[in-house]
Amino acid sequence: MIFWINVIPVHSQCLNDQKSLLLQLKNSLIFNSAISVKLVNWTEATDCCDWKGVNCDQEGHVIGLDLNSEGITGGINQSSLFSLPFLENLNLANNSFIFAQIPPSFGNLTSLRYLNLSMASFSGQIPIELSLLTRLAVLDLSSLQFPGTPSLKLENPNLLTLFRNLNKLTELHLDGVNIAAKGSEWCQVISSSLPKPASFELVELLSFRAY
Repeated sequence: MIFWINVIPVHSQCLNDQKSLLLQLKNSLIFNSAISVKLVNWTEATDCCDWKGVNCDQEGHVIGLDLNSEGITGGINQSSLFSLPFLENLNLANNSFIFAQIPPSFGNLTSLRYLNLSMASFSGQIPIELSLLTRLAVLDLSSLQFPGTPSLKLENPNLLTLFRNLNKLTELHLDGVNIAAKGSEWCQVISSSLPKPASFELVELLSFRAY
């Protein structure tokens, strides 16, 4: 006798509050609909766990957002993005935030394991609140520097203060970031604050200013 068992995959259904937060996020962002392939298709009529760029856990919480290269411009200071406490992976790379500062509200996203803000035209001081993201394994703040344009910098808080709590990091990318630090401080971060193996990229030698 042969028995056939049909295995039906479990599909997580988006929670209403999660959908509401994502739609608020979409409505607050300025983005180029001719470039966007994700945000432009987020609609009330569909399950947010099915939206491109969105990943959910089995309970319907949003745990991943990939908005890489969505033609986003402007700032995100008061964004509903920072009300997604289950978010583990966030990619905002290759957008243009018009030299806005990285909002301190990123410190609310304490479940983050992966944060990519590279090539997104952020500038100014990297906020100390990033040190609250103690689960981070990958942090990419790489930026391009052009003469006469504001740059992303790490001065106060300093290198050691910012990274001393991020002891789960395995990848740290700071290409193009202006870092003011003593050589001994940089060595201390590498030797004691961060685990091995870890990958560090400081491609622009001028971005590291030892004194």
